[in-house]
Amino acid sequence: MDTKELVNLCETLNPHNKPGRLTIITRMGADNMQLKLPHLIRAVHQAGLIVTWVSDPMHGNTIKAPSGLKTRSFDAIRAELRAFFDVHEQEGSYPGGVHLEMTGQNVTECIGGSKAVTFEDLNSRYHTHCDPRLNASQSLKLVFAIAERLRKKRLKSGNDFQR
Repeated sequence: MDTKELVNLCETLNPHNKPGRLTIITRMGADNMQLKLPHLIRAVHQAGLIVTWVSDPMHGNTIKAPSGLKTRSFDAIRAELRAFFDVHEQEGSYPGGVHLEMTGQNVTECIGGSKAVTFEDLNSRYHTHCDPRLNASQSLKLVFAIAERLRKKRLKSGNDFQR
């Protein structure tokens, strides 16, 4: 989507620019995130529009394994999340949320992570009927990385609410 199309869509869907009305969900892969998201953020900001930015790193990173199963790369998901937070930091905007598909079960649906699920491992505990989910250890690794990044940003800004 180009910047003019996004601004027009936002103005159409939220003509009174009410806060909390629009959520823009990005799902484009890490490389595209670095290239395209800054322009989208700037256009929305320059138009004075109030939106919430959310990253969906799952759907932009679905691939087909050699076995034919749908999977996602943990590293690609993590890279897209890093890019999302990096771009918002560079643009002075706020990342409003993250969408992850995950389970507390020890599934083997997404490759990579701390326990290094491989393409060959997918069949062992591939339980999804729809989209591949992060398993418990992959999910925790991502959410703790996000929490640490937010903590560092808060401490850097001097906005430590625990004082």
